[in-house]
Amino acid sequence: MAIRSTLSFGLLARSAPAPKAPRPGLWVMLRAIWTRRQLAEMDDRMLRDIGISRVDALQEADRLPWDLTPRP
Repeated sequence: MAIRSTLSFGLLARSAPAPKAPRPGLWVMLRAIWTRRQLAEMDDRMLRDIGISRVDALQEADRLPWDLTPRP
């Protein structure tokens, strides 16, 4: 009375792998897009409150999503 395992038939070995969660880098880039868009929409009073100029805000907003290195 031998019980055959489903592994011996290769049924489980052929099943598709579990879906992976998105890479953390993608979420970081999406957040950069979102925050840079918000920065570009701020008025001059709001920019003064956080201590940056309109030119600096627009330069930051124009950066590519994968350009995540801090600027001096």
